[in-house]
Amino acid sequence: MSASGPANYEYVVARIRHRRAGLFGDDEYRKLLRMGTGEIARFMEDSTYKDAVDSLASRHRGMDLVEYALNEGLAAEFDALLSWSEGRLYDQLAKYLRKFDAWNVKTVFRGLYSHADTDAVRADLVDAGEFDAAFLDELLSADSVETVVDALSGTIFDTYLEPAFADYEAEDSLVPLENAVDRAYYENLNPSQPATAAQDSPEALYAEFLTAEIDFRNARNALRLARSGVSVDPAAYFIEGGTLFEASEMTTLVERQSDLVSRIQDSTYGDELSTALTALEESDSLIGFEHALDRALLSYSDHLSYVYPTSVCPVLAYVLAKEREVDNIRAIARGREAGMSEDEIQAELVML
Repeated sequence: MSASGPANYEYVVARIRHRRAGLFGDDEYRKLLRMGTGEIARFMEDSTYKDAVDSLASRHRGMDLVEYALNEGLAAEFDALLSWSEGRLYDQLAKYLRKFDAWNVKTVFRGLYSHADTDAVRADLVDAGEFDAAFLDELLSADSVETVVDALSGTIFDTYLEPAFADYEAEDSLVPLENAVDRAYYENLNPSQPATAAQDSPEALYAEFLTAEIDFRNARNALRLARSGVSVDPAAYFIEGGTLFEASEMTTLVERQSDLVSRIQDSTYGDELSTALTALEESDSLIGFEHALDRALLSYSDHLSYVYPTSVCPVLAYVLAKEREVDNIRAIARGREAGMSEDEIQAELVML
């Protein structure tokens, strides 16, 4: 584990190939759909989540055990990825995994906004970014959104949250804060590539992967703003680094959803996002569109991994696939706990 020296793509990709083969597939999900939360926890004990389940079983049961084991297993998996990585690959991966810092900040904001129980919020945190356990505890102990914003002073989120907090207070909506967190994360990844970089260079491939993710995030955020009714300037929450939109046109696109959809359809992502756009038009469901976006990003990352098999692309694609596995298991467990039908739960899953 070192940020210096040459990148060891071949070694890490070989290890990831073995791990990816062990991810849950359709058969495992079909079995889980017929289980209660206790059975799901026992099923997880026979998988890569065994260590997490075993270490937590004396303190938690049922849904709590599933939640905590999923997040602990995810954090352990990405810690392992970092421990294998060297040089440029380590640097790229460490920056990318800050996405969990962003996730944790948004989770704490949501918990405070909805007055959720602290333990319930804690169960949703993933200790896989740069924030250590002590700092996460500090965020959890905050008694207001403003206290969290103050605690994040000096982090990558600092300058982005200050103006967003004013919009949050004016609108009583988390949308400005959540979009500001996304901007801070993605813009600090610095996805732009040197003009002299070869198409298959580590810098160019990293930039291509992140550019697609930023474009998909901007599409998601634009539609959220369009549906939220919040009167904020969409350009203020535009994430730089993509190619699909310009900040100057975001206000018009958010006000006219049909123009926004047409722009996506006519873009280089039109084929990848055709299913997502169909879901949006047929059901008028933002959740369905977001799930389809997640599937499209998985598919796009797999495409890059196939074209550039010895690069950062398979590593980042595995991170996305592992995240989706955790999200799917959690959705099944929560759905079973809530008494949802198999069809209703199936609609919440993101699979290729």
